[in-house]
Amino acid sequence: MTDYKKIVPCLDVKNGRVVKGIQFVNLRDAGDPVEFGQYYEEEAADELVFLDITATVEKRKTVVELVKKVADGVSIPFAVGGGIASLEDAQAILGAGADKVSLNSAAVRNPPVLEEISKEFGSERVICAIDGNRVYVNSKEDAPDKTLFEVGDQYCWFDVMTHSGTKSTGMDAIQWAIKVKELGVGEILPTSKTYDGTKDGYDLEMTRGIAEATKLPVTASGGAGTLQHILEAFTIGKASAALAASIFHFREISIKECKKYCAKNGITMRL
Repeated sequence: MTDYKKIVPCLDVKNGRVVKGIQFVNLRDAGDPVEFGQYYEEEAADELVFLDITATVEKRKTVVELVKKVADGVSIPFAVGGGIASLEDAQAILGAGADKVSLNSAAVRNPPVLEEISKEFGSERVICAIDGNRVYVNSKEDAPDKTLFEVGDQYCWFDVMTHSGTKSTGMDAIQWAIKVKELGVGEILPTSKTYDGTKDGYDLEMTRGIAEATKLPVTASGGAGTLQHILEAFTIGKASAALAASIFHFREISIKECKKYCAKNGITMRL
């Protein structure tokens, strides 16, 4: 089968509703997750991601019943994250109809859980979500243990954030991505806290850095605002998939439009 790039809408869910914010805050209601799932199925989305964005902060489990309702309405691959912290949690979500589980905060807190889930269900069903925040330094000596990227006359590295982007870990996102690959993760979903919801484009340095360091499928996330941004995720960011939320939710750009644009510019898509 031809290796095509994927367009992936994301349902950020809070209190049973799809919401969208900027840099993980200022959330506004976007609609019903079940209806959105069915809409994106009709729109020819390649996959669907469901993130219960406050499950970890509120110290509760992902809403399994809601996951089941969404899964029942779609046939495309469906990934779920938020509040998944154990093999039992993963089992419940996959049992409710999800094809993949995504871990973020729990993986940072307890890395062996990734290995446990991947051994039980297969690496292709385990995603590690990495929320990265840009940290700027003036010289390489200011952050000798970090993976640095040159930005103008400065350097930056990516700090792994947890609890929906509210807590800094001080961990380097590129180094963490390499570690989770060793633990059996099959995909990585890096989201830029810096760019999330801004519509200024993906953080291409972070996306490309993780893709090149791990050679795993990487889904670009956080900041899509134009068709060009989606294209750049593939051409510059080396992503296997491009995830977006508000531009799709509020009908600013359609998934079919995205696919046609990327195909026209030399990217293999499932049209």
